[in-house]
Amino acid sequence: MTDRAVLPPVLVMGVSGSGKTTIGEAVAVALAERGQPTTFVDADDLHPAANKEKMRRGIPLTDEDRWPWLDACAARIVAVEATGSRCVMANSALRRVYRDRLRASVPDLVIAFLDGSHALIAERQAHRHHEFMPPSLLDSQFATLERPQPDEAAVAVSIAGPVDDTVTAILAALEVTSG
Repeated sequence: MTDRAVLPPVLVMGVSGSGKTTIGEAVAVALAERGQPTTFVDADDLHPAANKEKMRRGIPLTDEDRWPWLDACAARIVAVEATGSRCVMANSALRRVYRDRLRASVPDLVIAFLDGSHALIAERQAHRHHEFMPPSLLDSQFATLERPQPDEAAVAVSIAGPVDDTVTAILAALEVTSG
């Protein structure tokens, strides 16, 4: 098993419909299968009711809506890591300042950016139901998205193929071996 220092907490990020929950859960399972205690956290579960209602009505969140939520997300990562479990969190983290806010509390956070075209994600959204994130917000998600930069300890992973391919690419980036 690779040393803990090589396995920092992981943020699986991308626009709504990119597969953050599916991929994040699969990464957490794969790490656990390799003997790394791992906890998956879906940041959507940490949104306050007011944020969920706003999105349900098709209204994009503002930065002011997001700051307390991001702080709750960072606190959850820190709490999970304090138990000795690896944290894998699904979180949109669309802007650099959002990722910076998380890294203020979790400096070793590694980012797996789920990279896909607008057309691919729109097609996937057409075949799913989300509790409070309607497909009508996809354009605002892409308008807000700031792709992670090289200095952000991030890897961009294509979501065009099967889930297993995306998970394998993330695990390779985390230097996790199958042995």
